[in-house]
Amino acid sequence: MDETILKRRSYRSFSDRPVEKEVEDRLLEMTLRAPSAGNMQLWSMIKVRDPEKKAVLARTCDNQAFIASAPLVYFFLADSHKWLEYFRFSHSGEKAGKEVRKPGPGDFHLCMQDAMAAAQTCVLAAESLGLKSCYIGDIIENYETVRETFSLPDYAAPACLLVLGYPRKELTAQMLPRPQNEDFYFTDSYPQLTEEQLDKMYRAQNEHSNPDHENTSYADRYFERKYSSDFMKEMNRSAGIFLRPWME
Repeated sequence: MDETILKRRSYRSFSDRPVEKEVEDRLLEMTLRAPSAGNMQLWSMIKVRDPEKKAVLARTCDNQAFIASAPLVYFFLADSHKWLEYFRFSHSGEKAGKEVRKPGPGDFHLCMQDAMAAAQTCVLAAESLGLKSCYIGDIIENYETVRETFSLPDYAAPACLLVLGYPRKELTAQMLPRPQNEDFYFTDSYPQLTEEQLDKMYRAQNEHSNPDHENTSYADRYFERKYSSDFMKEMNRSAGIFLRPWME
């Protein structure tokens, strides 16, 4: 298992080979073994088969064409909606003599934990089965279109999109660096971070992406490409809409 984890990397180029039914069945069986708050599975997953819906996702997720041709496209949701329905069908509130409250921020947090645990379990299960995967964070954008396309109710919020399949070819480029253990983990409390600590924490990424970093840093790169980008503004706008019911 350690090699499965350490060799994992994001793939965006998949072969035309379809994923066999028995392989996908095994993948989904392992995904359901993900940890879950109270064993409630506060998440759902939509398997996107329809080519038109895949095309919508390719467009709304920052125009990433490979999504439309990926063999497997899994849309993970942080989901309290199904439990509200389950309470209603079971008359749980009436039996307990209590009003069924609306889900709040704590419910959302637990649902998101469950959804991401399931997605990461799916990623590692896929790796063990010879499949490759890529997280698509842009599913947070363009919520109105995504909601309409997949008939999403309130309290079923986008968590992440996964695309999976057999690789077209093995990647030969150097794997992206990660921080060193001793630099990144804190002990017992959150420290007052210094410039030296932060520089050391992200030194490997800085040297990989920005070897001539005399006057710039990895922070500058992230700020320009991600933090201050138009798509990040759209993510925040869109997330504000699907979070609204949980926050009221």
